[in-house]
Amino acid sequence: MEKKNTGFIRIWFATIYSMKGLKAAFQSEAAIRQELAAMMLLIPLCFFMNVSTIERVIMIMSLCIVLIAELLNTAVEALSDRVSTEVHILIAKAKDIGSAAVFVALVQAVTVWLLIVFG
Repeated sequence: MEKKNTGFIRIWFATIYSMKGLKAAFQSEAAIRQELAAMMLLIPLCFFMNVSTIERVIMIMSLCIVLIAELLNTAVEALSDRVSTEVHILIAKAKDIGSAAVFVALVQAVTVWLLIVFG
């Protein structure tokens, strides 16, 4: 039986795998690059806005949720493409649901920003 890493070693390897995933997503997905570019503009911008600390945190978190949804959608698409490249109703459904998750996250982020800035 293979010995599992524990403690700091496990955290170290998990971090390495996560960075590899972020790098792969960045290199292969235009949507990830666009969302990161938007975050690089919007996060500093929110520090110049006249909003409370909690509002600023919520604004930043709403952007992070979009990125998380996009990363998960990218993973679903990559796995789906690995399983089969043929058009299949269940694979199409999985990809559409992943896309819907990104859409909901985007709507949520826009709503949060509009309500805080103009509310």
